[in-house]
Amino acid sequence: MKKEDLQAYHDHLLALRARLRGDVSNLADAALRQSGLGGADATSMPIHMAELGSENFEQELTLSVMETEEGMLAQIDMAIKRIEQGEYGICVQCGGKIPKRRLDAIPYTGVCVKCADQKQPT
Repeated sequence: MKKEDLQAYHDHLLALRARLRGDVSNLADAALRQSGLGGADATSMPIHMAELGSENFEQELTLSVMETEEGMLAQIDMAIKRIEQGEYGICVQCGGKIPKRRLDAIPYTGVCVKCADQKQPT
């Protein structure tokens, strides 16, 4: 892969990581506010059980999204490391080349399409 292509992927991954870190931070703040740990007073407590259920659902959804985004952050960090080690664009499972179209779509992927298909549950 050309050096300028690697630099473009590196820059894109850094920008994506910065954006996701901001999203995770905002989600964490929202989850803390929903749980009452963020300084909310007792007047914000739900009066009706349905409100409590809705707030619990929203908090669980927020935590689930945070977990997903944290997983993406880990994959981005690994991709940046692969760039630095000269292994970016090489499938970590089979050692084959990852097509540029796939890297354009999912710049943090570490596997080729064939290996990704094998990982999918049937």
